[in-house]
Amino acid sequence: MPTPHDLSPLGLFLMADWVVRAVMLLLLVASLGVWALALDRALGFSRLGRDARALRRFADDGRPPAADNRWLPVLVAAEQASREAAAERPADRREHIAGAARLAVSECAAEARRGLPLLASVAATAPFIGLFGTVWGIMNAFTAIAASGNTSLAAVAPGIAEALFATALGLVAAIPAALAYNRLSAMLADARGAAHGAAERLARRLGLADGQRPRLAGE
Repeated sequence: MPTPHDLSPLGLFLMADWVVRAVMLLLLVASLGVWALALDRALGFSRLGRDARALRRFADDGRPPAADNRWLPVLVAAEQASREAAAERPADRREHIAGAARLAVSECAAEARRGLPLLASVAATAPFIGLFGTVWGIMNAFTAIAASGNTSLAAVAPGIAEALFATALGLVAAIPAALAYNRLSAMLADARGAAHGAAERLARRLGLADGQRPRLAGE
């Protein structure tokens, strides 16, 4: 067990009462979750960008994307729309295909976005959760000071440090969450933009009349 003046992070945690301990544990778990989620999403969004570029190459020159391409539903939707609109005029057919492809892009992007709202929530709430722990800890420290009548710095410092440690943990969770949310949102927007470009290219390619349309790989 720590001494009453042990101001190390572990000592501050062990000296805290159960409310402040709960706040510290919650913020620590949130911080670890932020890093794990941010790393997972960063890897996933990087692949989304590569897959979108592969889909665009397919629309340009027919090089088929990999079977596990994350944007494959866009190609499936575009080809299905092409078959459904086979009897329409080329301009109407292109618009039909483009609409189906854009809808598929939006659905894939929405699926990929899972987890980002959690980062935003942690970024917005963690400082206030830490502040709650700080206020609670300071109230306890003042109560102890009033009961003991000892107002020396040595008596006050441990309780105040314990309370402020909760605020520090709140910032440790919130700052990476905010930075990760902004960066990951930008990565997802870039991948979605590339996928929209691929969808437009697919619509132009598939929207040609059957006699004019170049045959795609696998046709």
